Amino acid sequence: MTAPPYQEEPWTDGHMVVCGDDGLAHRLAAELRDLYRRHVVLVVPDGRAGGAGTEPAAEGRTGAAASLREVAASAPTREALRRAGVDGAAALALLYEDDETNLRAALAARRLNPGVRLVVRMYNRKLGDHLEELLDQAALVAASAADRTALDASTTVLSDADTAAPALVATAIADTRKVVQADGLLLRAAERPAPDRGEAPDPGLCTLALLSSTAGDPAGAEGSDSSGVQGPELLPDDRSVQASRGRGTVVLEAVGRSGPGLPPRRLARRGAPLGEVFSSRLRWAVAGVVAAVLALTAAAAVLTDADPTHAAYLTLLDLFSINDPALDDSTTRQVLQLLSGLVGLALLPLLVAGGLEALGTFRASGALRRLPRGLSGHIVLLGLGRIGARVLARLREYDVPVVCVEQDPDARGIPLARDLGVPVILGDVTEDGVLDAARVHQADALLALTSSDTTNLEAVLTARALKDDLRTVLRLYDDDFATAVYRTLRSAHPDAVTRSRSVSHLAAPAFAGAMMGRQILGAIPVERKVLLFAALLVAGHPQLEGRTVAESFRPNAWRVVALDTAEPDARRPDLASTPHGGEDPQLLWDLHPGYVLRSRDRVVVAATRRGLAELLAVVPGR
Repeated sequence: MTAPPYQEEPWTDGHMVVCGDDGLAHRLAAELRDLYRRHVVLVVPDGRAGGAGTEPAAEGRTGAAASLREVAASAPTREALRRAGVDGAAALALLYEDDETNLRAALAARRLNPGVRLVVRMYNRKLGDHLEELLDQAALVAASAADRTALDASTTVLSDADTAAPALVATAIADTRKVVQADGLLLRAAERPAPDRGEAPDPGLCTLALLSSTAGDPAGAEGSDSSGVQGPELLPDDRSVQASRGRGTVVLEAVGRSGPGLPPRRLARRGAPLGEVFSSRLRWAVAGVVAAVLALTAAAAVLTDADPTHAAYLTLLDLFSINDPALDDSTTRQVLQLLSGLVGLALLPLLVAGGLEALGTFRASGALRRLPRGLSGHIVLLGLGRIGARVLARLREYDVPVVCVEQDPDARGIPLARDLGVPVILGDVTEDGVLDAARVHQADALLALTSSDTTNLEAVLTARALKDDLRTVLRLYDDDFATAVYRTLRSAHPDAVTRSRSVSHLAAPAFAGAMMGRQILGAIPVERKVLLFAALLVAGHPQLEGRTVAESFRPNAWRVVALDTAEPDARRPDLASTPHGGEDPQLLWDLHPGYVLRSRDRVVVAATRRGLAELLAVVPGR
């Protein structure tokens, strides 16, 4: 039966369209409706329509009720996108787990509406960068000259794995002096522990958040309803920072691009380290033989009055047993020949051992590494899928010892683990002995990141039976379920650190901000909350225009943290893009509180989700 055509409604133009086949699509649609007060059309696969959250939202700050409507379609075809009203939409999010599906839908949507803002979820970031450039060029070609100024950044490619990985890594690392990247682009924030008694907290450039507790506190108030425990506070004012006692902070400590990732360790590449090919014992044995040859050469040069070159030549001939016996020579020459022959006998097995070790090393380069003896204090990572692979890469950037457990030998993260030399155990974590093989009882933390909530929960319970005080982090699908699991595990194990994370909850704010415009630079997760960074033009924002930096600051909502000093004609449309020539954007981070923001200025603001929604609210007449 053919689906009925999409009926145009008075609010159709300028609405948002979200297409997806998992929980991220539903959460993003609810975020756009509830926080940004935008009308949303949600395209879901057949049989999944009528999910939670489809009722209209209450009247928000913008003064208009936002609606959420579902359209069922087996695939994001051209006809399905037309029924969802893409030809009149302001933005379209393609959130299918298959990169090819998102790619085909993005090309079809660009033909339907060249001016639609596209937000595409892709795991392959290299392909995503090419797709971003291709779709932007297609939009510019299709748009008229008058409309091209509005298409400065019409396509954004994001990955939920990249967005959620920093929060998962930050939770697993016990050291509170860890660095949290804002999408690895422009911003770098640092989490600092609570200062000692009598010491004033160091705000850095500015304080971004007050934490509910230090990272090592098992009773950290993530969604806790226990009395006397304060949750995290985003963008606090100076009075709140000075009055805070016993609370860690997240501060803007430095600005710059994230460094390059770890270099690949494939032995097939040039310049493989000698230590990876030959063992240390073999290298010491070869060094001893070389020293003996040099000593024999020096003795022959001194005792037989031969020049050093001739002495070295005779020594090598004797070493390889290809010289004539020294029957008619002096006794000294005969003794030196016998000693050289003995050294030559020791050289032959060394050559054989070196060949066998090199052959075994190159064979093992394609195999998974085994656990080293005496390993302890490591992190056990369960699952090497999309999320697990990203988390593994970040953990190795911090040089944290990791042991991975994966059931599928063809998982996406297996080649990465092989390249990084990370030990991997192939097996089901729910089977007896698998966690024991990963030495959970000697580990510092457990990251359960498989795609199954029950598997993650069962693994954590099994690990807790092996080690009561093990720090555990669970990836759970639903955020409400994650909160309930966290509270239950914390009550059952009060002396152990337990954290639960929903990937869709961590990723949705970044996708929602990108649908409002590519001025979203990144997101920094702070416990169960998210702090967003955006580049905004001051013009059209009465909360910023004509005010000083200090006056524009609204605690717990938004704060101006940087100013783009480039001339308007020389500005790059997207601060998140890689500049040509490698030059950094001209951003001034240490702003004077008395600087008056002008309409031509472009600023970088740190904002909560609700605060950014208020800043980006649609103003009538604009």
